[in-house]
Amino acid sequence: MTISTPPRPAKRAAYTASSELVPCVLAGDVPAIARMISRAEGGYPEASNALAEIYRHTGRAHIVGITGVPGAGKSTLVSSLIRAFALAGHKVGVIAVDPSSPFSGGAILGDRVRMSDAACAFQCFVRSMATRGHLGGLARSTLQAVDILDAAGYSPIIVETVGVGQDEVEVVTAAHTIVVLSAPGLGDDIQAIKAGILEIADIHAVSKSDKPEAAAMVSALKGMMALGSTGTSAHWPPPVLAVSSLSGERVQDLKDAIDRHWRHLKDSGELAGRQRVMSRARILATARHLFQSKFNQGADELEKHVRAVVDRDTDPSVAAYRLLGWDNEVEAI
Repeated sequence: MTISTPPRPAKRAAYTASSELVPCVLAGDVPAIARMISRAEGGYPEASNALAEIYRHTGRAHIVGITGVPGAGKSTLVSSLIRAFALAGHKVGVIAVDPSSPFSGGAILGDRVRMSDAACAFQCFVRSMATRGHLGGLARSTLQAVDILDAAGYSPIIVETVGVGQDEVEVVTAAHTIVVLSAPGLGDDIQAIKAGILEIADIHAVSKSDKPEAAAMVSALKGMMALGSTGTSAHWPPPVLAVSSLSGERVQDLKDAIDRHWRHLKDSGELAGRQRVMSRARILATARHLFQSKFNQGADELEKHVRAVVDRDTDPSVAAYRLLGWDNEVEAI
């Protein structure tokens, strides 16, 4: 009689300190890059100093934001752009922000599935991140992930947002070049353009150029451009391009437009201004996150103020000041 022994559980690899991963990230080591992004996404306190060190090695990459309404074909377009940039000799990084799963809280990995073939063929780094309830079209740790790819030598770094609307334009403070992708056949052309956050675009792209409705949308966009009501720069009239991600039609033209905008930012001096806007937005976003964390940790203190407001013993403004510890400011209200 043979007695089989159950297999021993595999030993877990020893935890590598984040500080030890930094040189590997700077050398472009893919496993180290993936681990650092996971730690940024998980909010590991131990990784804070390493992320700060990584940030000192950033500032070289061209960050390209791809945004637009749901169903416009952003993921398919990103796959085509990966191919176009890689064939031109670029080391491409992609952060694809997905909606959170209602069950696990993780990313619904549609983007990574669509991009996997292009990523494998051209050694592109693709990472999907869940929004985890964060509004604005990006995840809270998106820009830290961009920092890691920047320090590792990736450029351009393409940031694909979730499908967004007019008030969810956080990508404008996260990227140097904003491509707004619109899709024909989603209803009224003007309403679709309005939903496509027209005013933040550096480049307009209309997907599914093989459809008859695409020409009408291009004409509508150009008409609105002629009114002078759109565009993020007085010296850069946003081009309007009809593209087909499936056939590859004019994807090279879009890639060239992205390159031209990057050169324009550097030659015109506008790049420094965009960098200031991006840095300011990151500081304020981090401050809001720290405040929110402080409130979550002091739940009992918050509840005390909630009871006082419910009982009409104080008003919400005074309660907010006291919650922040700004009691001396209460008298000024």
